Amino acid sequence: MTSLTTVTRRIGGLEVGAIGLGCMNLSHAYGTAPSEREAERLLLTALEVGVVHLDTAALYGFGANEELVGRVLGQHRDRFVLASKCGMTGVDGKRVVDGRPETIRATAEAALRRLRTDVIDVYYLHRLDPAVPIEESVGVMAQLVEAGSVRHIGLSEASAPTVRRAHAVHPIAALQNEYSLWTRNPELGTDAVCRELGIALVAFSPLGRGLLTSSPPVMSALPAKDLRHGMPRFQGAAYAANLALQRQLAELADEAGCTPAQLALAWLLDRGDHVIPIPGTRSVDHLRENVRAATVPIAADVLRRAGELVNERTVTGRRYSAAAEADIDTEAFPQAG
Repeated sequence: MTSLTTVTRRIGGLEVGAIGLGCMNLSHAYGTAPSEREAERLLLTALEVGVVHLDTAALYGFGANEELVGRVLGQHRDRFVLASKCGMTGVDGKRVVDGRPETIRATAEAALRRLRTDVIDVYYLHRLDPAVPIEESVGVMAQLVEAGSVRHIGLSEASAPTVRRAHAVHPIAALQNEYSLWTRNPELGTDAVCRELGIALVAFSPLGRGLLTSSPPVMSALPAKDLRHGMPRFQGAAYAANLALQRQLAELADEAGCTPAQLALAWLLDRGDHVIPIPGTRSVDHLRENVRAATVPIAADVLRRAGELVNERTVTGRRYSAAAEADIDTEAFPQAG
């Protein structure tokens, strides 16, 4: 099958496609997981169409997602850049943030086994542990690099000051923060620090957790355990207002001859060569649609209008609940968040 990816970007010394794949929703957080057969088909198709940057974490499915990636793609390890995360795992069925060196080391050892590899290309600290100085967490991750089990270090949901402190201990190759038309938090500081220090800004949830697509979620149809039920932007009047924005974005995309998802991803790619979106999906068709966003021709004026339509001033609701925000180190807007 012909690769759909022709545009590349860099994470440290690694070349990746402009569009990666977030693997979380194959095992975690978004309702009922797909069957093993469906998940396997998606991962293998990703390689076939040229996706070479795959992102997982110890937290996703409490290890199940790493096991899935390792089982399906272990024999193809030389064909893709593998990213995973430590510092937030499942313990006795609950999410636990733990950045202690001994925990990070143990998590990395378990990840290598599950992923069926001897090296993780990009290893992120998933969350800042407020009880552990960032220097200690990054220090042990630097030891993993020295030992050869990790190639590059990254941070996730980290603020600009935290990035600077970490980078002083060991070069940070990637910062994975939520970034999209409707979540502009990186523009409060982390985007600038990434540009300054040569760090890739890996944008998770670049499609607004499904809102910035042709088929935004119908909340009443989602399983009770779907994490969006707990997010203010997907609740009541706030969601109704945000759906109105989605309809306007869809009209603009139709005018441009692309899909809303492609417009949203193209807008992100236009932010700079250091920005790398990693949309997740369970659909092979949506996977191909997303990857094509790197090459679909969209006029600069359309990208500008998309940014003016959907942004921190026009979106209703914070991105996380107050309880979830307690785990987040990133900068936030006073209202939209």
